[in-house]
Amino acid sequence: MLLGAHTIGNGGIPMAARRAGRSGMQALQIFSAVPKYYNDKVGVKPERVARFTEALAEAGIKPEHVIVHAAYVLNCGTPDSEKWARAAGGLAKEFERSTTLGVGGVCFHPGAATDGDRDAAIERIAEAMRRALAAVPEGTTRLLLENTAGAGTTVGRTPEEVAAILAGIPKSQRARTGYGLDTCHLFASGFPIATSRAEQKRVLDAFEDATGEPPAFFHLNDSEGALGSNRDRHMRIGEGLIGADAFGWLLHDKRTKNIPLIMETPQQNPEIADDDDTPDAWDVDSIALLRTLTEHSATT
Repeated sequence: MLLGAHTIGNGGIPMAARRAGRSGMQALQIFSAVPKYYNDKVGVKPERVARFTEALAEAGIKPEHVIVHAAYVLNCGTPDSEKWARAAGGLAKEFERSTTLGVGGVCFHPGAATDGDRDAAIERIAEAMRRALAAVPEGTTRLLLENTAGAGTTVGRTPEEVAAILAGIPKSQRARTGYGLDTCHLFASGFPIATSRAEQKRVLDAFEDATGEPPAFFHLNDSEGALGSNRDRHMRIGEGLIGADAFGWLLHDKRTKNIPLIMETPQQNPEIADDDDTPDAWDVDSIALLRTLTEHSATT
């Protein structure tokens, strides 16, 4: 189990890595730049790469088990040409930064079909991915879609939509791409992952069958919103409407082995000082709970 979290980045990404290491994690998620901006012109300096690589080594986390989360403002599905160009540029620059950092993958929210034309939005998202791949022709970092909670006109909720986006990637580049699944997003979108182990397996099978591959990562988040609510509100494991049992079933699915399993859940002390690498108490408790769930088979 490569358990981790999007740890607090106060003090920079080396401090995020150190906090993860001190929390007993084997995986990590970070922002490479401030997520509320496009960051389409933001690079990464060699000294920052060196500090991050050193911090990962100290934490005992392999670079290939790190995910960078792209900026929230990127909407690669928009029909607005100016906004799309900035979003596509931001995604390409994120892919460049992350490849320079040497991480395993970049995950991003596909965006929304604000004009209601979902097929056209799917093609625009695929084109943004193609441009990012062309801008960074080499590297082991993968460009990974994340499923959405299904609110409004967002694209990427269903197995079919995720598969349709990935189908727009040339075969020669397909191995450099993939997708990941967020448990809160699945539940909020109406997929019954907390009903039974069998129902959860059917959901995961549907995504794997449609795309031709298993997920490259999971976001382990409980849900404040009800099944099918389309509410993207994360809660700590076992404290939301998904419940701990469903995470136990998931951790016993073969698709969760040897890939980053990242929590994006509330943390007790988000205002921690920049020079303080103390592990967050809620992160530590949640990692312990997840480990317990991996050791004991959950019942249906």
